[in-house]
Amino acid sequence: MAATYQDYNEMEMMITAAARELEDNTIVGVGTGAPCAAAMLAQKTSAPNLVIMFEAGGIDPILPEMPITVGDSRTYFRATKAGSMADIMEAGARGMIDYTFLGGAQIDMYGNLNSTMVGSDHQHPKVRFPGSGGANDFASFCWRMMVITPQDKRRFVEKLDFLTTPGWLKGGDSREKSGLAPGAGPYRIITNMALMDFEPQSKRMRVISVNPGYTFRDVQDNCGFELLKAAEIRETKAPSELELKVLREEVDPYGFIIGR
Repeated sequence: MAATYQDYNEMEMMITAAARELEDNTIVGVGTGAPCAAAMLAQKTSAPNLVIMFEAGGIDPILPEMPITVGDSRTYFRATKAGSMADIMEAGARGMIDYTFLGGAQIDMYGNLNSTMVGSDHQHPKVRFPGSGGANDFASFCWRMMVITPQDKRRFVEKLDFLTTPGWLKGGDSREKSGLAPGAGPYRIITNMALMDFEPQSKRMRVISVNPGYTFRDVQDNCGFELLKAAEIRETKAPSELELKVLREEVDPYGFIIGR
């Protein structure tokens, strides 16, 4: 039985939508926060054989509860291997990681990300962000990159102030021509309003479903560039009672993420 709109918040909607995208018997590289919650929810519901890899080196742990950082000791709990960042990045370079979740301050129509700065002068930016971390590596090597982010014109921009992490670069075959793995790249963008993919030829961002309570116009009004539309835009399925129960009682019982 599906929950009603009043039964869940937008963070729970985004995490649930992200979890559904993770297939069983695959590998996902995650950090903390919403991506970790999505991976845990998937593992406890639709994808019990999902292997979770943490950037700092935890490989296939049985997570007792939500880790606080990628180096949290819980990311090694009953793990297949307590590895290192080098092990994780090597696995990505070998083509072993199917999915990854990334984020940033800005994203453009081709799924390129900026997590470095806002402004035009690198030495004197308006705002300085942490930078890539392992995001560039994950985006370059993993087969399917996904982003969980609020829908906002300040985030969805026509042109990035700085290219930190490659998406489909300039669209078309520009990513493949750059030398990155053919076929690998941005896969899904999950926001509080919609679910988006990328049109196969142009590689431009495209709305494929709209979350309950929103319309395509709402999504477009909160985006700084023109979005493409799928031939048929469906309504994103609301979280089920089971998904909400697992998310609230097993994945994030203290509300660190879903309580935001």
